[in-house]
Amino acid sequence: MKPDEPVALITGASQGIGATTARVLAERGYHCALLAPDREGLETTAAAVRQQGREALVCAGDLCDLEYASASVAACLQRFQRIDVLINNAAWRDVVTMRRISLESWEKTLRVCLTAPAFLARHCAEAMETAGGGVILNVSSIQSKFAAGISPAYVAAKGGLDALTYELATLYGPQGIRVLAVNPGAVDTALSHDYVDANGDNLASSLRTEFEDMIPLRRYATSLEIARCIAMLVSPDASYLTGTCIELDGGWFHQASPYRLKRQQFPDDFPQTRPATQMK
Repeated sequence: MKPDEPVALITGASQGIGATTARVLAERGYHCALLAPDREGLETTAAAVRQQGREALVCAGDLCDLEYASASVAACLQRFQRIDVLINNAAWRDVVTMRRISLESWEKTLRVCLTAPAFLARHCAEAMETAGGGVILNVSSIQSKFAAGISPAYVAAKGGLDALTYELATLYGPQGIRVLAVNPGAVDTALSHDYVDANGDNLASSLRTEFEDMIPLRRYATSLEIARCIAMLVSPDASYLTGTCIELDGGWFHQASPYRLKRQQFPDDFPQTRPATQMK
């Protein structure tokens, strides 16, 4: 590794958006420190990073343990002597209403989705300040902006993560540290496939049909689309962008009604169409 080559620390890097982001950043020259509980998944991601000629550091553990979080930052600095980018991507949640959520589930969700990102940001920012700058990017959710009624701790944590983004951007901006969040909508990852009904039957397929009827682009995002946007936001191409949350939702949040209702009113203006395809 050359002294001027950038380093990214990525949480939730064993699968989904985190793993894909690691691969995309490796393609763009980043060495990666990879955090998640699943060591086997991390090793798979690490192998993909190394295939790009970059180095990878695997740090398996539970972000509920803040000592693990701080130790992972220390291990990254010992290995690479720098951290240029922090991607707070890890997430955990129960799909359960406020009527039934346990205190344990509530606290774990906030620990993984809000507390750990806050303290990882603090630890990484200390290194970034010494180096003269860096980027902290929080992977939030469009659910920070509207209610579903079924994931209270997750919604609260993501709303807090958006607010934390503004706070940290204000604090660290004078030291050349940019802080951003992305708010993905429906993304085709494991987290979008665990919805079940009262009988325990999986609802993912029917929910996908309903959700896609609310999305102007008419489909779920891929993890690659989210990762490519993250890579752009942490790059010098976005050097004047900080203290903001970017909606990556295919237009969902600002769209008010299902397309089936629009077709009933204006069939010629809203014909049945195939989903827009993603860029290759």
